[in-house]
Amino acid sequence: MSVPSSIISILLLTADTDVHLQFKATFTDAVVTIAPDAGSLPNTLPTRPFDIVVLESRSEQEPASQNLSAQIDLSHALVITGSRSVLRRAPAMIQMLTQQREQAPKSNGHDLSLEDFLDQKMGDFVKGMHNGAAKNLHPMLISAVERPLISSALRETQGNQIQAAELLGLNRNTLRKKITDLHIPLKRGRAKTARTL
Repeated sequence: MSVPSSIISILLLTADTDVHLQFKATFTDAVVTIAPDAGSLPNTLPTRPFDIVVLESRSEQEPASQNLSAQIDLSHALVITGSRSVLRRAPAMIQMLTQQREQAPKSNGHDLSLEDFLDQKMGDFVKGMHNGAAKNLHPMLISAVERPLISSALRETQGNQIQAAELLGLNRNTLRKKITDLHIPLKRGRAKTARTL
């Protein structure tokens, strides 16, 4: 079974069972290999290299990665070494790093979700309005978002207000009031064709 490249592969080497549980609970979508030390690693390690290697150092005189480098290629892995207290803080640090990695393409404008796109655009809008000392942004933003949303639903349903209301999760009368209040033009193409027949 091949592992998708988006899944993180973590090697955790510590005898602390609390740290084991913490990693298992935090990284449910990752491939986590756990062993007490490098000597007790399973014979069948994943074929793809580990993205992150977290290992407990028991003494400052012996480098923790010395025995490991013979078994595993550490050249392409993030290696976190430290005491058990450091290892307990490692999941938060790893999550922060992986979130930054996931958000990196978003800053280039690729693969944005609707929420991310709106967050970016509204953030710019709010910053610009704040610099201009504007007030009452909430109703202004709601109408700015609501108008194109209702217009899109009406286009999708070819102007059928009952279907558009259902699509939007609104009562038909509420939709009609919003169309009037927001000055949304209605296309009466279907009604005209019905009269000409």
